[in-house]
Amino acid sequence: MGPTDTLYHLAGFLAPAAFLALVLPATCWLLQPSTRQRMPLWGQAALVFAGSAAVLAGGLWWFGRDGKIATYAAMVAAAATLQWLAVRGWR
Repeated sequence: MGPTDTLYHLAGFLAPAAFLALVLPATCWLLQPSTRQRMPLWGQAALVFAGSAAVLAGGLWWFGRDGKIATYAAMVAAAATLQWLAVRGWR
């Protein structure tokens, strides 16, 4: 497998994390205007992407393959928790 194929595989592996990192903070920003001043939108997206990518890597390690529904469910739960922490949802 060449470097181009490796890049394509990595992009496909991280695509769900990137999608969630773009959609979740933007949706939160639109639906809850009170959270706009807590953390910049790019910071929320970076936090959600890093956490989601870590969960995907952990799922790949744990199950030995990617694409398991349990991994995606854990990724969504982790992303929601990180978003809640980023906007200080407990206040």
